[in-house]
Amino acid sequence: MNSVDQFHALNYKVEMDDFGSGYSSLAALKDIRFDVLKLDMNFIPDGAIGDHRGGIILSSVVRMAKWLKLPVIAEGVETVEQADFLRSIGCDYVQGYLYSKPMPEQDYEKLLSGATVGAIVPQMKLLDSLDANRFWNPGSMESLIFNHFVGGSAIIDYHDGQVEVLRVNQKYLREMGMNQSEKNLIRSNPLSTMSAADRELYLKTLDAVISTKTEQECETWRELQSACCGDEKVCIRSSFQLIGECEVSRQFFVSIRNITKEKLQIQSLSESERKFRMASEQANIYCWEYWVEKKEMRPCFRCMRDLGLPPLIRNYPEPVIRSGLFPAEVADMYRDWHRQIAAGVKSLEAVIPLTENRIPFRVRYTTEFDDLGKPVRAYGSAECMENN
Repeated sequence: MNSVDQFHALNYKVEMDDFGSGYSSLAALKDIRFDVLKLDMNFIPDGAIGDHRGGIILSSVVRMAKWLKLPVIAEGVETVEQADFLRSIGCDYVQGYLYSKPMPEQDYEKLLSGATVGAIVPQMKLLDSLDANRFWNPGSMESLIFNHFVGGSAIIDYHDGQVEVLRVNQKYLREMGMNQSEKNLIRSNPLSTMSAADRELYLKTLDAVISTKTEQECETWRELQSACCGDEKVCIRSSFQLIGECEVSRQFFVSIRNITKEKLQIQSLSESERKFRMASEQANIYCWEYWVEKKEMRPCFRCMRDLGLPPLIRNYPEPVIRSGLFPAEVADMYRDWHRQIAAGVKSLEAVIPLTENRIPFRVRYTTEFDDLGKPVRAYGSAECMENN
């Protein structure tokens, strides 16, 4: 231990090599202040990365190193499959035959002068290399994430009201945006990016999955940060499935979709509707939509408030004729308008006396057509002419 302290005093980095074998044990890791943890793939017997024991051990070691704030270097990586698995559980660095075999000093110097340090081998298409027996395990876990996912996917651990990201795939990173990496996401606390209300909703959804043993879904806003992109607020729709549990924690498969654009569009439409409602109040205009094939009418807020109309009127226009909103003397004309709309007329307009008081309104219809020229719906409006 004194020797390690002396190395640190001279600004040397001290690495624990071949963790899990020989003197590189948990006891040594506890007693000696190492700077880097090196994990030799020989620590996992041949083929064990494809069963549940090997995958769980690797994931646990990387998580332990994360809690100790130790970078992890995985040595002896020979396949893209191994590299992808290590990246997905947050391993910092990967080296081995996959990247290069041992070479003479001169060749290595050429490699250093021309290569990018830390270059990453692109993820392979795991669909071609997985069988049905591997999951977290990396067996069934991989099968569920990479063979059956729709969009970005992750594995999270839920214990004591806290959420820990164990594993993510590339589509998850793309959905989250902000140039996030596996390492950054796995080291982060997802709950810290949410407001108190969204945090409560997220945890309630996890509890609902546990109690019902069924898939549950929620939408939460996240405030993300990255060195290159700054701050951004995104809305994520998360779908949860329970895949494992023990006395102290549960693990979930999570599929996500970034719905920020849709949410902002809805907010924009809501704001436009609010402004339109205010404008129509000032202009004394009533509006509605008429769905041609179903003969259904959907009135505006003002129609419902002032005229007592329900949110949906079927077999339109008969109910408003029976109610007297369109008096008997204009009933046949108004029925004929809707026959013309169904026949494909583009627009209609007339001043019509409405209600039992025969108040004059300028009534307009504009028809919307589908790609085949078939009338789909018509937009109606009625502007009071009494003060004009």
